[in-house]
Amino acid sequence: MSGAVGIIAAYLIGAVPIGYLVGRAFGVADIRRHGSGTIGATNVLRTAGRLPAILTLGGDIVKGYVAVVLGGALAASAASGDQAAPAACAVAAVIGNCWSVFLGFRGGKGVATGLGALLRLVPLAVLPAGAVWLAVTISFRWVSLGSILAALCVPLGALLLGHSAPSVLATLAISLLVVTRHHANIARLLAGQEPKLGERRSSA
Repeated sequence: MSGAVGIIAAYLIGAVPIGYLVGRAFGVADIRRHGSGTIGATNVLRTAGRLPAILTLGGDIVKGYVAVVLGGALAASAASGDQAAPAACAVAAVIGNCWSVFLGFRGGKGVATGLGALLRLVPLAVLPAGAVWLAVTISFRWVSLGSILAALCVPLGALLLGHSAPSVLATLAISLLVVTRHHANIARLLAGQEPKLGERRSSA
């Protein structure tokens, strides 16, 4: 029962629409009506500016981290005390970010929330993925491509580092969620139409 409550709580934490709230605080009525139509930091950057984007990024990372902390606390109090609850909470937080109950089951792409969740769940596996994201983003200025490739690196890192099966499965699930949520970006990348970091999009 405590594990189930933790998963629901993790989803609700992940579902808090940080980008939407930050956008409203900075005078953007609905961030989803601008740019890519998502509530993530990249769209906030293009629409509202650098400071709102930093606040969005930080908030999304923190909520992912907190969701897994909650899952870990509940797992410690459960009879089994295994790693399944925090792993499930990590996935639930990303699902909440992507399909927020507070926004009619719309949301972001799970990158920053996934980062926060994985920093708690498999921190060392995130380091090489972060290096991949940084190298790709700086070299090509495509945040989406950096995010996709970094997400794909984490499950391999978690496996090589000997993390538990639930944790490895959670990293795989989060990776697949991130890639799936970038389907439109992938199509634009293949067509040579994906905007680069700092460029604005006129429509979703």
